[in-house]
Amino acid sequence: MSPYSRRAVLVMGAASLLSACAATIPPLPANTSSRPEDLTREQILTTINAVRRSNGAGPWRYDPQLEAAARSQARLMARQDKLSHDLGVTLRQRVTEAGYHGAVGENVAKGYATLPQAIEGWLASQGHRNTLLSAKFTEFGLAFARTNSGRLYWALIAGGPFEAWYA
Repeated sequence: MSPYSRRAVLVMGAASLLSACAATIPPLPANTSSRPEDLTREQILTTINAVRRSNGAGPWRYDPQLEAAARSQARLMARQDKLSHDLGVTLRQRVTEAGYHGAVGENVAKGYATLPQAIEGWLASQGHRNTLLSAKFTEFGLAFARTNSGRLYWALIAGGPFEAWYA
């Protein structure tokens, strides 16, 4: 007979699962505003890569073409006030129009007031977490847009070589 009660085993198991899923989101530097409009590209890159590093993933580069595609998606979601990956223009269409021709993955979010909050939301969703921490992607672009009422929509597009998906 085990010295642990069934309840204790379940609690310990749940705690270990939660800790395995938990991710450290490093705080933004002290001189960083929490307003998305005040974030610089360098602060975005530093924040994303700090999250990746704290979760065992390597750094990404920032890509202006992926940013342009992300901005297009964020603006489209804000204009329609609808969270979706496809609002009449597919991810592939958006990245191709922006001049990017590699493999891509996309995270979208609605309503988060800050970048760390959006990241927390993505990390709490397995599919979004997989994209954010993927070793197959090597670069990303991120953008946000506001509705007329001020609600924020976020889009992060990660990219990399197609060959990484066939290895």
